[in-house]
Order: sequence, then C-alpha cells, then structure tokens
Amino acid sequence: MKSYTIHLIRHGISQGNLLGQYIGVTDSPLSKEGTEQLKQLAEQNSYPYAQAYYTSPLSRCVDSLKLIYPNAEPIVVEGFKECNFGKWEGKSAKDLEHDPDFIQWMESGSTMSPPGGEDGGHFMQRVCMEFETFVERMMRTGETSAVLMVHGGTIMSILSAYGLPRAPFYDWMVEPGHGYSLRITPGLWMRSMVAEVYDTIPPREQQQNREHTVIDYAREAANRAFGDKEETES
Repeated sequence: MKSYTIHLIRHGISQGNLLGQYIGVTDSPLSKEGTEQLKQLAEQNSYPYAQAYYTSPLSRCVDSLKLIYPNAEPIVVEGFKECNFGKWEGKSAKDLEHDPDFIQWMESGSTMSPPGGEDGGHFMQRVCMEFETFVERMMRTGETSAVLMVHGGTIMSILSAYGLPRAPFYDWMVEPGHGYSLRITPGLWMRSMVAEVYDTIPPREQQQNREHTVIDYAREAANRAFGDKEETES
C-alpha cells in the first residue's frame, strides 16, 4: 500500500534560545553555537532525504535546512511558524516574572493569550490546519516524502494531535537539530487522521540504546529540556 513519509526536524539553537527568550515569531537567527552543532550533527549522522524540503519562513529554520541539506531548494510554509508571544517576544521568563499577565498565563498552562499574541489552542489549530492541508496536497500531487524544518512547538502540536503512539504535547519535546519521522497511509489517515511515528532523527540505530522506543526518546528529551520551557517554544 502506498504511504507518505514526513520528516519533522527542529531548527538549530538560535540567539534567542541562548538568552532564554520567547522568540516565537521573532526572526532570531541561528547562533554560532547552533551553526556548529548542526554541522557536527550532519557530519556524524545520516539525516533522511526526501523529494521536497519545506521550512518555516523564519531564518533559523531556513538556515538550518541549508546547513543539513545544502543542495535542497527550501519551500516556505507560513503556517508552520512558532506560536506568537505578542508583547513578550524577545523577553525571558526572568524579565516577565513580575508581570501579572505573564503570571496568569503561566498559571493557566499557557491556555490564555499573551498580550497581542495567540493562545495555545489557536496556535495548535493553526498548525494542525496547515498540516492537514500539507498531507492532502502530498496525496493529491503524489509527492511521497518531505522534510519539514520547523519549530519545537510546531512539532509538538503535530505529534500530540496526530502521532502514534499517542502522547501529550510536552512528551514530544525535541532538541535542536533533532526530530521524528512519520509514516502516513491514506486509509488510516482518511479514517482516523493519525500518523505512525516510526523513528527518531537522527535514526535510532545511530543512537546508543537501540531498544528504546520512539516515545522513550521523546520523553528523555522532554526531561532534559523541561526545566527551560521557554527554549522549547521557539
């Protein structure tokens, strides 16, 4: 049976990540550290190739794609941008610790909207609508494989909505330069709108513990990053 493969990869470390800032839609460039890390990852691992290569419009994604896939021609998809943090863009949690709106937002589990930004529900809906359109276009055109260089929040939204095995949003946290490979079969997608998450990026056989499942790696990444939540949402 025909299937479609989508590789979701998070961009490298940006300048804003290093500063612990909320940089959802801010065009914060890759840092020197991020550039070097991606070069090292690409030298030491086999990243999956595809028929086409897509990216968020923000430069940290476009440049990450070019570093890992120097011969690729990036195709920009606006709807895969990170969450818009409004007036909090470019600020850290430390900067906002006395802001009553920020305190309320944190207590709500990010369900409220940042001033001038978008709430978690709207962000997820936006990303999911774009992903469904993307999958439908692949099926319509016959394109069977694609790389998406996007953001941590974008990946977590897609996988918490459609990924098998099932796991909540923050369990799909992903480190810079890493990601997941999805397999979509038309029948299962049309019936249940689910996608099999069948491997990590870099692939599991290149990592130390081959007995780990995909969700094991996801939860380990979440555990490593959970203490610095603002970095994951960029």
